[in-house]
Amino acid sequence: MRWLTGFTGSAGLVVVLEQRAVIFVDGRYTLQVRAQMDPDLFESLDLSDDPPAAWIAANLPEGGRLGYDPWLHTERQIQAYAEGARRAAGTPEAVADNPLDAVWRGQPALPIGPVVPHELRHAGVASTDKRTRVATDLAHSGVDAAVVTAPDSIAWLLNIRGSDVPRSPLPLSWAIVRRDGAVELFIDPRKLTPAAGRHLAAEATIHAPGRFGDALEALGRSATTVQVDSGAGGPALERELGVAAGVVERLRRSGATIVYALDPCARPKAEKNDVEIAGARNAHRRDGAAMARFLAWMNREAPKGRLTELEAANRLDQLRSEVELFVEPSFSTISGSGPNAALPHYRPTAESDRSIRRGDLYHCDSGGQYMDGTTDVTRTIAVGDPTAEMRDRFTRVLKSHIALATTRFPRGTRGGHLDGVARRSLWEVGLDFNHGTGHGVGSFLNVHEGPQSISKAPNSAPFGPGMIVSNEPGYYESGAFGVRIENLIVALPSADSSDAELPFLAFETLTVVPIDAHLVEPALLTAEEADWLDRYHRWVLETVAPLVDDETAAWIEKATRPLDAWN
Repeated sequence: MRWLTGFTGSAGLVVVLEQRAVIFVDGRYTLQVRAQMDPDLFESLDLSDDPPAAWIAANLPEGGRLGYDPWLHTERQIQAYAEGARRAAGTPEAVADNPLDAVWRGQPALPIGPVVPHELRHAGVASTDKRTRVATDLAHSGVDAAVVTAPDSIAWLLNIRGSDVPRSPLPLSWAIVRRDGAVELFIDPRKLTPAAGRHLAAEATIHAPGRFGDALEALGRSATTVQVDSGAGGPALERELGVAAGVVERLRRSGATIVYALDPCARPKAEKNDVEIAGARNAHRRDGAAMARFLAWMNREAPKGRLTELEAANRLDQLRSEVELFVEPSFSTISGSGPNAALPHYRPTAESDRSIRRGDLYHCDSGGQYMDGTTDVTRTIAVGDPTAEMRDRFTRVLKSHIALATTRFPRGTRGGHLDGVARRSLWEVGLDFNHGTGHGVGSFLNVHEGPQSISKAPNSAPFGPGMIVSNEPGYYESGAFGVRIENLIVALPSADSSDAELPFLAFETLTVVPIDAHLVEPALLTAEEADWLDRYHRWVLETVAPLVDDETAAWIEKATRPLDAWN
């Protein structure tokens, strides 16, 4: 998609007809896509307002053939697009060869990053026990085998990690899991380090990727009942992460009985065990120290007017790289100032790089992949004195953040039910933000992990203990400034549930980074909200100050002083 359109966002859909082409994005990218695409070649649409199937129905020429690559779309997606084609009196047609491959010169080769074992001291549960749990679930569901195609699920199940995907420690592979716990892993053997080979010898049977199709057909010929991923969770363009239509077509053709259900690894992977939760806490403490060093440096250097967005991002990446157990960033750092901060997922380039100026709000969203956890944190800071409007908007976002962080809720509550909690303080004054409030986060895995999420989407998964999710409400004024405050939080049994008639959960905050109190308008906070901020900052001071140099520790002490000391 990037090669074809110039758009660099993490999610989108492109439809190319003979005479028209369109890019569909969600609310995170409506401004970014317009800046990056050629308007003479493409138009852009918000998929919430203009569903792709409706656009296809209105624009596919009568009798037209709508081609699709069955290995790049889920069956549910194809069904929607096919219905759009039929409404245009056209026909959908799977293509054996993707036409982009015929014209994309210089296409990178498939990655062969080394695969290594994920040590038990970080994983917490042995692969044998994970396979037993998944196999038991399959047997209870009455299925013979499950096809698992999500790389993070396979990495979790077999306690392996790789480097095929930038910013995520994933080995690209496929797997078939049997109800007796046996696993067939389809992976390029060149990826396997000697340690990984020894580890996997007891966990899976290794096959070359080219044998995956034959294995699917063998399942069908044996009249097997096969479970495939139905997809769930995530933002609008990411929640359809079910199995590829090509897998379903191969199984169905060969006679398999297909059962649609959530990836059998998704929920146990999301519900972190005690070792993973402890690892997350430790990773966030070390990450908080790196962030404190960065924010102290920004406090000294940004007001001078000589820093650019790229320089700030590079400085943060360098500081994080010095942290124990750091592997790589968990995503490319978002670093925007002034009007660029109004783009929720703006990443500076050599062409767009902007000087950070006095009077700006600077917005930084970043994270790290550590062997014991994955982090993701956003802070918005004032460079110089903020305007009254900036303080108002920042404080309302803070109120939203606190509301979610302090919510107690019944176990099994869905993220769609929690989303309104985090938007109320903005809705009360006619404001909102056009992205999800929270996404699941893995344990040294994907920084965006399902099935849990907090958004307006109605089909988000129910929350269970151990699920880590982001808490990131925001506000964006196009062409002016943007605000987002993001911590990671973990759902745990509520300590205050002695009088409850059913199990309740509450969130524990993991992120340990000061929030810019210079941007807070105290008059807008309740006494409880002000107390939350002061308690949070005391915790940051006690936790992070001992981990940093004296100059940074002095800055933390100043940045975390009680709210009433700022005025």
